[in-house]
Amino acid sequence: MKRLIVAEIGALIIAVAVCVVVQAQKTSKGSAGKKVVYAAADSTTFKPSQAAGVSMTTLWGDPDTGPHATYTKFDPGFDAGMHTHTNDVWIVGIKGAYLYKDEDGEKRVGPGDFLRVPGGHKHRSGGDKTEGAVFYEEGSGKFDRVPAK
Repeated sequence: MKRLIVAEIGALIIAVAVCVVVQAQKTSKGSAGKKVVYAAADSTTFKPSQAAGVSMTTLWGDPDTGPHATYTKFDPGFDAGMHTHTNDVWIVGIKGAYLYKDEDGEKRVGPGDFLRVPGGHKHRSGGDKTEGAVFYEEGSGKFDRVPAK
């Protein structure tokens, strides 16, 4: 019975992730939203971002201007501090663990785990102290990190 419930929850997480991707593709502008996009996280070239300890590769869209998807990597022990984002962000863990904390507690987003962070929601994020984190990140608009107290 317990395994059945775990399997149903896993299927629900996958279904939600697929719906998010489909919706983002529907709202994507121009012909780029109509192309098949394939990328393997293990063979991706990550480029350093503006934040020390973070590197990424863009899969579609442009995180500097609007809706987008990236593979993002947090170095081991990276801590983004308390912050918000203007737009919604969806995360699916790939390797290591994305560490998330808000007023409801802490979550360890590991391989296959899904997390949605609504725009304006105050939280803290970072990478596992030993493994860091590699994750798929999708945003409904321009990516930003607004420091919060």
